[in-house]
Amino acid sequence: MATILYRLGRFAFRRRRLVIMFWLALLAIAGVGAATLSGPTATGFSIPGTESQRAVDLLQERFPQVSADGATARVVLQAPTGHKLSDPATKSVVEQVVGKLATGPQVQQVADPFKAGTIAPDGRTGFAEVTYKVPADALTEQDRSAVETATEPARAAGLSVEYGGDAMQAQEQQNLTEVIGLGVAAVVLMITFGSLVAAGLPLLAAIIGVGIGAAGITTASGFVDIGSGTPILAFMIGLAVSIDYALFIMSRYRHEIAIGKEPEEAVGHAAGTAGSAVVFAGLTVVIALAGLSVVGIPFLTQMGLAAAFTVVVAVAIAVTLLPALLGVAGHRVLGGKIPFLKTPDPEAADKPTVGRRWAGFVTRRPVAVLLIAVLGLGGIAVPALDLQLGLPDDSSAAPSSTQRKAYDTLSEGFGPGFNGPLMVVVDGADAADPKGAAARIENTIKGLPDVTAVTPATFNQAGDTAILRVIPASGPSTAQTKDLVKAIRDVPSIGGTQVSVTGATAFNIDISAKLGSALIPYLALVIGLAFLLLMVVFRSVLVPLKATLGFLLTVASTFGALVAVFQWGWLAGLFGITGQTGPVISMLPVFLVGVVFGLAMDYQVFLVTRMREQHVHGAGPVRAVVEGFSHGSRVVTAAAIIMIAVFSGFILSSETLVREIGFGLAFAVFVDAFVVRMTIVPAVMALLGKSAWWLPRWLDRLLPNVDIEGDSLRPRPAPTGPRIPELAGR
Repeated sequence: MATILYRLGRFAFRRRRLVIMFWLALLAIAGVGAATLSGPTATGFSIPGTESQRAVDLLQERFPQVSADGATARVVLQAPTGHKLSDPATKSVVEQVVGKLATGPQVQQVADPFKAGTIAPDGRTGFAEVTYKVPADALTEQDRSAVETATEPARAAGLSVEYGGDAMQAQEQQNLTEVIGLGVAAVVLMITFGSLVAAGLPLLAAIIGVGIGAAGITTASGFVDIGSGTPILAFMIGLAVSIDYALFIMSRYRHEIAIGKEPEEAVGHAAGTAGSAVVFAGLTVVIALAGLSVVGIPFLTQMGLAAAFTVVVAVAIAVTLLPALLGVAGHRVLGGKIPFLKTPDPEAADKPTVGRRWAGFVTRRPVAVLLIAVLGLGGIAVPALDLQLGLPDDSSAAPSSTQRKAYDTLSEGFGPGFNGPLMVVVDGADAADPKGAAARIENTIKGLPDVTAVTPATFNQAGDTAILRVIPASGPSTAQTKDLVKAIRDVPSIGGTQVSVTGATAFNIDISAKLGSALIPYLALVIGLAFLLLMVVFRSVLVPLKATLGFLLTVASTFGALVAVFQWGWLAGLFGITGQTGPVISMLPVFLVGVVFGLAMDYQVFLVTRMREQHVHGAGPVRAVVEGFSHGSRVVTAAAIIMIAVFSGFILSSETLVREIGFGLAFAVFVDAFVVRMTIVPAVMALLGKSAWWLPRWLDRLLPNVDIEGDSLRPRPAPTGPRIPELAGR
């Protein structure tokens, strides 16, 4: 591997104009494709294999007029104190609003609150439910504005009007917080290298790489369904790893230049050594992200594959475009010093650095350091024992938003269950008397605990499929509602019918259950594959094992922090969380496991390859740890700060999923880089000594030698020995 990348780096250096033009042309092509071929992103999703999805599929086949996957808008009306909606003048206004809502674009039907019985017992509060022909992602701003226009007479009459439902959800807006990370990255790179040229090249390479990745994903949206959060998450991960990979190779190139190598040879050595680490680090990230496909949920699969694509582009950019840019810069990466900023290159300096002193401290007291670090992370992980999974609803919206006001108004007037009605589908295709069976099912459900109301069955034209709406007594995210869904699904077959439950609340329950059951198998798959890869890279059994156990500490503490902040509400205001706290988003644990494992292995590879390089070149166990750590710590520190900054910029997103992922990744990178990799790893390596590099001989013969430490690039001394008399005179 080192030899191949050495040659590739030198080729890119010599043919720098060709390589640069190739990547710029690719960026232009991707940009044109994104501008001309892209399609709309989707906000909905399907969950194959779940009862909720099967019920929706059945309704689409037999009851298409219901629009089972269509968007809904809930218009909540409240009369002033002392008045009722049934007052003649007020009732006339409400009926006028209902009539206007029914004429709106894409509207399937509108449930009149007086006919549908959606007037609260106090008479002041009611709601009209608008059902659309299309999903929420297909609605335009004009469609949403039509709802507000239709309700103007109610506001003019003094009624309070609020809106809920997925149809009225505001679309995610791009904002400046998403470029904060890029600005922080520029500052960190300038501090790290003390040179505008050295800081600018990794940023330039990263911007081109992320541009190609983002444009490629946008182009793909014209041919396949792409979720609305997918491009944002791919951008987040792609930007972080692009800068990190370029930073690592740039640091090694400056080291090679500082010790006297010519630029072309320095590029070759940087690509062969640091480039090898980048390739294998990127490969672990790709394995972890692409492995999300095994979960079996389409939108999670597309998130993983899209992010994996940006990582592949980042690796390719780092080992080709960056060497070409270094060919243009040459020795100038050591020049262009920033005034008043003294940053000696730790690769070339002989005096002790902060990294060297820290490594020396850890290796002198490995047991104490290890205990403190592990116990500290264990304490942070304790809240994870209370981890609850769910999907966001209007209860988690900001208190000032109309969605939250609508939710609270309905909860006060009807009870929290009205915000999460269940749709019960009765399949009577094989029943002798479908209507009689549906009536008996209705009575059975009414007798279940936690049921407030059950609407009479509505049949399709064929009379073989019916829908009942069940209003729980508890809120959508509660354990009581989850138990109710299970109880309805356990209702025995009556008269040959089949009962299933769907709707947003049931979907949330099903996706949480599916993701929860998929977490352990996915974790085993990803860790197993990456363990084999790391064993090939480090030619050791204990180093990959240590890396895996450290990752588990990172994940446990990250889940603990997520529960404390987003579920319990600790320090929620500090992170801009203004809505009501609730369960952690269902897909977050699986997604975080994949991404965090890949990023954790980045730092593992970056740090430990330098330790192995020192070990292979003859250093003793402790010295190899200290020397390797001192060479890699500055780069890993800069890389971690950049990643934390990139991910933290997304905490202020208006989309709950993006906000939680941004916080989770930022926290995980902080813990993994500074506690696990830069504290626990050197402590454990010092305790293991030479046994850290133990590998059974039979396994050593089976594993390929990828030479990630670049031993094949070292000059070999000429063979020496006794002179052969026959050849002495030649």
